[in-house]
Amino acid sequence: MSKVCDICGKHAVAGRSISHSHRTVNRKFKPNIQRVTVFEDGKTPKKNVCTRCLKSGKVARSAEQA
Repeated sequence: MSKVCDICGKHAVAGRSISHSHRTVNRKFKPNIQRVTVFEDGKTPKKNVCTRCLKSGKVARSAEQA
């Protein structure tokens, strides 16, 4: 499954974990992507949506999942 939001385009970004002794390790920050059934244009396709878009109401979930 793709880790990119179909609504806002949010994706994984690179960063570093820094320990107390200041050793650094490369890591990825991944968004919380959910596969949900959405309602658009009279159809109900499944899309990959981040939880921020779900919570803010940018996506209308289909009636059968509500």
